Amino acid sequence: MDMIKIKVVLDTNVLYAGLYSSSGASHQILRAIDRGKVKIVISTALLFEYEYILKRNKAELRLPDRDIEKILDNLCRLGEHQKIYFLWRPYLSDPEDDHILEVAVASGTKTIVTHNVKDFKGSEKFGIRVLTPRELLEEIR
Repeated sequence: MDMIKIKVVLDTNVLYAGLYSSSGASHQILRAIDRGKVKIVISTALLFEYEYILKRNKAELRLPDRDIEKILDNLCRLGEHQKIYFLWRPYLSDPEDDHILEVAVASGTKTIVTHNVKDFKGSEKFGIRVLTPRELLEEIR
């Protein structure tokens, strides 16, 4: 039986949480990406944000730079890269989240996964729903 693959844009806080603790929903999402049940969509800007946050917090994550590079390489290999041709900003209440919405809009991805759902208020105007890692897990089970 084929697995249902859902395309999502992953907020940096989900990637961080999934690497920080192996017991939560965020870690299960990372495992689902690795198993091909979830397809992530990334942009160059989002990849740079992932790298910046992970390397800035490498002591808390207990990950050396080379392991962070391997994780990012794996996300690039498993993910779908989206170029951004049109900027929607400023649109969201936190301008630092606008690039995540832009990736979703540009790629036609209908789902953003984040721990900060309230920060993406207004995304529904683009036909994009915003789920927590737990909500996504319930959907793909």
